[in-house]
Amino acid sequence: MGLNPEVQALGADMRNWRRDIHRYPELGFKEHRTAEKVAALLQGWGIEVVAGFGGTTGVIGTLRGRRGPGMTIGLRADMDALPMQETGNVAHKSVHDNVFHGCGHDGHTSILLGVAKYLSSHDDFKGTVHFIFQPAEETLRGGSELVRQGLFTQFPCDEIYALHNNNGIPAGKIGVRVGAILSACDLFRIHIKGVGSHAAFPHKSIDPIVVGASIVQSLQSIVSRNVDPFHSAVLSVCQFHAGTAINVIPETAQLEGTVRTLSKEAQALILQRMRAVCDGAAQTHGCAVTFEHLQSSPPTINTKEQTEVVRRAAASVVGEENVAEDADPLMASEDFAFMLEERPGSYFYLGHNGLTCHHPQFDFDDDTSPIGAGVFVEIIRQRLG
Repeated sequence: MGLNPEVQALGADMRNWRRDIHRYPELGFKEHRTAEKVAALLQGWGIEVVAGFGGTTGVIGTLRGRRGPGMTIGLRADMDALPMQETGNVAHKSVHDNVFHGCGHDGHTSILLGVAKYLSSHDDFKGTVHFIFQPAEETLRGGSELVRQGLFTQFPCDEIYALHNNNGIPAGKIGVRVGAILSACDLFRIHIKGVGSHAAFPHKSIDPIVVGASIVQSLQSIVSRNVDPFHSAVLSVCQFHAGTAINVIPETAQLEGTVRTLSKEAQALILQRMRAVCDGAAQTHGCAVTFEHLQSSPPTINTKEQTEVVRRAAASVVGEENVAEDADPLMASEDFAFMLEERPGSYFYLGHNGLTCHHPQFDFDDDTSPIGAGVFVEIIRQRLG
């Protein structure tokens, strides 16, 4: 079948929208300009719009097919940028210091806008499409907040779909996977309270640095010795803070990091073992150790039927030979996972040329936007057409 020529023709619009959004990036729950732009475009195409959904910057557009009631499909894009400095020299470079679309959300938003524009003039389908423009994905809080505020109560969806650019897959290809495609994410902080002392009298201290070092070493054994080798997991201690002087053993130390898992079983096991390691260190060293679980999101788990929908749609657009049917999962995380806990659906990869996400010179590959939009359009055609 190939890429719909009318969707292909929207490439220039999607590029222009994307570069404008890239130039004026906004952080999570602060996407006011972006949300206003999205809402205005949707309204201009005659699509029903709810802006500021649930007290957030989320925008929900609703398009009802001319052939009457039927299935309801949700299509989701994320709108927020990263708190990092852009170092590239593109003409549409961010005008804001330390705010940058370094993950492709500007592209995701423009793709979904392209889909909305196309479907608004090709609404000969049976059912409803909800265009979900979500805030604050980078914090892993936007998706859960929309769900908490009643997203699927006010906008019921039988199925839901989303995409993300992936430079591990060549441009022109689509990656799909049944089951876990992205990991859960758990953020933690460990507080250690020992006894400070002059560095010359360590026997009068309970050195929190020594305690912290032993905890770091013990934590690394959890993945290698407690988790089933077939259950992927990553535990990283990313910060270790202690001390203010070169000759003073401090009283306190603090560790921070993340846990990434592809199964809820591994997620629960690692968190349980981390608490046990902290309790054991406290008993061994005679000090106070507190484990603080800061934030948690589930793995992004695609359902079989809906992933087959994506596979067929992608094959129709790019050809069977350009669909990676068992794409490798990534240990990155995504709060679309919260939506997939509530509704069946699938999250897929859009092949992408260029640098990896979160690189300071990242720029979305605009040539891939018509492909992403084409897959979404074909999903709607197959499910509602």
